[in-house]
Amino acid sequence: MSAGSQPDAVARLARALERIEALLPADVAPDFAAFVAFRWRKRRYLGLERGELHPVAHPALIAFEDLKHVDVQKEALRANTGQFVRGLPANNALLTGARGTGKSSLIRACLHAYAAEGLRLIEVDKRDLVDLADIVDRVAGRPERFIVFCDDLSFDANEVGYKELKAALDGSIAGAAENVLIYASSNRRHLMPEYMRDNLGAHYDDDGEVHPAEAVEERVSLSERFGLWLSFYPFRQDDYLDIVDHWLASFGLDRAAVEAAHAEALQFALQRGSRSGRIALQFARQWAGQRLSAARPARG
Repeated sequence: MSAGSQPDAVARLARALERIEALLPADVAPDFAAFVAFRWRKRRYLGLERGELHPVAHPALIAFEDLKHVDVQKEALRANTGQFVRGLPANNALLTGARGTGKSSLIRACLHAYAAEGLRLIEVDKRDLVDLADIVDRVAGRPERFIVFCDDLSFDANEVGYKELKAALDGSIAGAAENVLIYASSNRRHLMPEYMRDNLGAHYDDDGEVHPAEAVEERVSLSERFGLWLSFYPFRQDDYLDIVDHWLASFGLDRAAVEAAHAEALQFALQRGSRSGRIALQFARQWAGQRLSAARPARG
């Protein structure tokens, strides 16, 4: 290609992109006054992929009072979120531990408690974390306060989204937006897998101080960029039954009916291999639904 034809090719490509852009749907600004929760979603138009903030019409919110036996974690996250909403210093948060113990529910409880004070939630799938800088740019400068939430966060060794997350948490030259925090939940403390071979490069100096290999440092450094770590643990049997009691009572069952449910509640948990808040709620829905249905026969 001659030197003179190269600018012409660039100009033709620019005009083609402009025509394609004109065919794309208009980018509608999210209504942050009417909605409190959003999802970042990718759509393909004419072979091009575009990310958009989609409002959630009926977010699954929960009150802090409905989360039992996670009092330490609850107060820590409530305090951190309250500071953030008031414009005070606050930390990004990583919630890790046993499944079904209230990690994502606790984040949704924060939205329930502080939505009226301007808090908004943006849910992002881990595969879309490569767009994190774009998401932050969309909301930077707005008066609302935004929590970017990634549920069940973990990375395989060959995934690159963690680099965008690291940059957003701490390390990007652009800095973090003043009105954005990142809350993530995960079933494991270290968000990337660690292999035995990664430790082969570890060494120690003359004083016996151990220096981990670079691969290990890379995996641990992501978790360390969250300023607030909260750990969740499996519930004891009494705690599990107490949560069952709470939900059954909230569905309108009297004390006698609640106590009669305990044996089946334990069997329900045994079948699922877990005593968790999620299992307790699932059992309570089943038990209460059956009892209330028997008490209120269908109209013929």
